[in-house]
Amino acid sequence: MTRDPADLTAADYLGDAREMAAANRPYLAHLLAEEAAQRTTDPATAAGIRAAFPDPTANREETD
Repeated sequence: MTRDPADLTAADYLGDAREMAAANRPYLAHLLAEEAAQRTTDPATAAGIRAAFPDPTANREETD
């Protein structure tokens, strides 16, 4: 079922982030969690969400 993204809540995005993390899709989980954090009004809660789903590309090392 398709929903209007404007109707989705932080909880919706966070739930989807958890599903993507469980499916071994860390980058997608990070993106969904970031959207959840942006829709959260409490800065401490937003920081906790971001900490739980860090950007998997932030500390990638390139090798030859």
